[in-house]
Amino acid sequence: MATAQRYDPGVHQESIRLNKFLALAGIGSRRSNDGLILSGAVKVNGRVVQELGVKINPTRDRVTVGGNPVYLTQKQVYIVFNKPKDTITTVKDERGRPTVMNYVRVKERVYPVGRLDRNTTGVLLFTNDGELAHSLTHPTFGIEKVYHVRLERGILDGDVRKLKDGVRLEDGLAKALFVETIKKTKRTELFVSIVEGRNREVRRMFETLGYEVKRLDRISFAGISSVGLPRGKWRKLTSKEVEHLRKLAGLPTKPIL
Repeated sequence: MATAQRYDPGVHQESIRLNKFLALAGIGSRRSNDGLILSGAVKVNGRVVQELGVKINPTRDRVTVGGNPVYLTQKQVYIVFNKPKDTITTVKDERGRPTVMNYVRVKERVYPVGRLDRNTTGVLLFTNDGELAHSLTHPTFGIEKVYHVRLERGILDGDVRKLKDGVRLEDGLAKALFVETIKKTKRTELFVSIVEGRNREVRRMFETLGYEVKRLDRISFAGISSVGLPRGKWRKLTSKEVEHLRKLAGLPTKPIL
């Protein structure tokens, strides 16, 4: 039998209490859900949670009751957004700065999948499909992200090799899946692919090698691109795109409501 562990919601955005999440999913009242939690029947991300008052993020955390996955009973929405510069990837900003939610407005409550730092532009996904969001951001799934990088000076061949072999950062080794310099840019522009997603990872890789990143634009996330989508605009994903994402995440291709 699994043992209860203290659950740490970390830096999740827009968290709600676990008993409320279960109630919204149609499991029972908040009071009865407190009983479920205390009984050890509820797991969050595979760990038994028996603390009342625990908060989770509906789009990032996976919840099961008695081994059965629990989902919010609302229409699942999938969006790709071309993030502009000087916007924060968060639901709310306590300093009043513009966030990505100022641009993506739908009646359903959706959340950004992962993050892009304030000055990084490009592809950002949104959904209320918590299981998919979790898989797309978990490092074990190896979801590819492709960036267009512009540097202040041309990169040396030796540094291209270092990016591929791995650059030592303060939080561990960071490797590029591939690196390709763009012709006729004097080696100041590159396409770089990574499969992790640590905070400012691409910027820090170049900074460690002594380069200043002048522009960073994510042009693809899990094969979803911003082609034809102006900066600051969004669109809903097609059924084929959703099917593609769920296959990558090892999930049933038909979204679960």
